[in-house]
Amino acid sequence: MTAKQGAPGLGAPRLSDLMPWSAAPLRLGRSWVMGPDPATLRARWKVLADAADPADRERLFRPSRARTLHSAVGQLPGRDTPTARLARAVGPCPEPVRVLHGPFDRQWLLPDHRLIDAARPELWRVADERQLFLVELGQVPGVSGPAVVCSALLPDGRSPAGRPGRIRPLYRRPGGTEPNLAPGLAALLARRLDRTVPPDGLLAWLAATAAHSPDGTVVPLTADPSLWDRGVALGTRLLWLSTWGAYQGNGPNGPGGRPRLPGGRRPYVRAALPARGLPDALAYDPGDEALSLDGGRIAPVPSGAWEFHAGGVRVLAEWFAQRAGAAAAGQEPAEPGSLAALRPAAWPQEWTSELLELVTVLALWSELEPELAQLARAVADGPLIGAAELRAAGVLPVPAAAARPASVLDHREEGPDGQFALL
Repeated sequence: MTAKQGAPGLGAPRLSDLMPWSAAPLRLGRSWVMGPDPATLRARWKVLADAADPADRERLFRPSRARTLHSAVGQLPGRDTPTARLARAVGPCPEPVRVLHGPFDRQWLLPDHRLIDAARPELWRVADERQLFLVELGQVPGVSGPAVVCSALLPDGRSPAGRPGRIRPLYRRPGGTEPNLAPGLAALLARRLDRTVPPDGLLAWLAATAAHSPDGTVVPLTADPSLWDRGVALGTRLLWLSTWGAYQGNGPNGPGGRPRLPGGRRPYVRAALPARGLPDALAYDPGDEALSLDGGRIAPVPSGAWEFHAGGVRVLAEWFAQRAGAAAAGQEPAEPGSLAALRPAAWPQEWTSELLELVTVLALWSELEPELAQLARAVADGPLIGAAELRAAGVLPVPAAAARPASVLDHREEGPDGQFALL
């Protein structure tokens, strides 16, 4: 549901009440620890490690109040990285991990706690193959776009032009256990709808119906079983698309496979990108439905993919800016000689493949928007389960413990300088 597709009925519960535990977006503190390709991150690490002069190393590192070369911090959960202070030893390059940067940009991150101002360790503890994250996106007046997106990758929570929202894991513990839902919510919905309401089914409903409001992100809850089924089916496709097929849904009605457009509508490279250097500009030809990247050309690209906005920006233009070296939304150009300025000398083939996949995801998503708008209107006109009913049933207010991370008492993590902490 986009910001322009109508507001839910009065009294719709807030997303923060339905999924009470959340974390703030990651705060990197230095842009060079994230990038579109892992080879560049390894090259940046090597330059830092090879800097023998302490002043040079500090300039490259870019210290902040939260992190300096002398900061003593433990490992990120699930990461086997050195914990010695960077002023003494850098150690081997940590293996870059795939993360979601903003709403639709899959990038890479150096998962070293010594490098990141606020890495949100509580999210890393529950990030596994069973986890799904719901990310709130900031609203920009007059600009359409989803209020939330889902990710199978650990998200950084960035909303390019809007105010960042929160990151809400579906499960509070590793292994897909203890859903991050208001206690009693699923049982109430199951009684009212005469349906089984599994955690991912409720997440699908949230993905299809969440909307911006002056009170934050809100979610209308229908009391109509047929509308519920319709919304869950649409939301399941959104989860499938926003996870690039990692989420397959349950049962025979799941999407299955990776997102692909039908034959004849699939985007292809019609003219190869330049072999040297990076393209300077991205343009769209609506007549030919083609993307132009200097001499490179990709078609067909439906107008719905080109016009798709999220987090207040055009997704394809923002994705390109992150790779071409142009100043992306909310960021300043990298300073010459900095680690952030170290980028690929030529356009990697992997980026072209990723661009084709992104065009596919956005094109398929845009095709669902009329159905999402129809669903929003039908839900608003039909019977609703409002916040008042949730309070009467004891679902709201949510217990304070549900809004805090679950304790993980059997999880050993290396603390500063090689010490172990039991969490």
